Amino acid sequence: MRKIFHFDSPAGPYVADAAVLCCFDHRISTAVRKFLKKQGIERADMIIVAGGAKTLASPRNDFEQDFILEQVRMSIRLHQTRRVMVMSHSDCATYGGLAHFKGDKTAEAEHHRGELLRAGELLTSNFPDISVEPYFVKFDGIWEVKGADHLKSATQTGAADHDHKIA
Repeated sequence: MRKIFHFDSPAGPYVADAAVLCCFDHRISTAVRKFLKKQGIERADMIIVAGGAKTLASPRNDFEQDFILEQVRMSIRLHQTRRVMVMSHSDCATYGGLAHFKGDKTAEAEHHRGELLRAGELLTSNFPDISVEPYFVKFDGIWEVKGADHLKSATQTGAADHDHKIA
């Protein structure tokens, strides 16, 4: 082998601040990265796949869902993860894009709310000691899902309420 790029990265073990499940759509990558930084997430175990939360909420097959659950399990086991952030986004091609909702952004957001809650409930039923935070990524920002407090651990439910929640 021949070294073609130099960088210095910490080589020691770490505890993950969160496991983050999101779509691989490039349009959301900058927003997600900046959001994680603003949330104080420095060490994220990124699980980046087509559809993000869809792989848990309405997977194409059992393998897809099992694969994501195993990735979360590995994050918990290897990096002591206790927080999972699960995301979906507007105009996601795995859902048929915004066109699938006939351009109705409210209908799209409501559908994603249900998907995100379903994904969160699956995660907490499989991993009862974690907190799950569902988020909907739109092109104007990232929105926290209302009605997801039951997915958070006791230490997080007392946190301040956020302004940007989708109904």
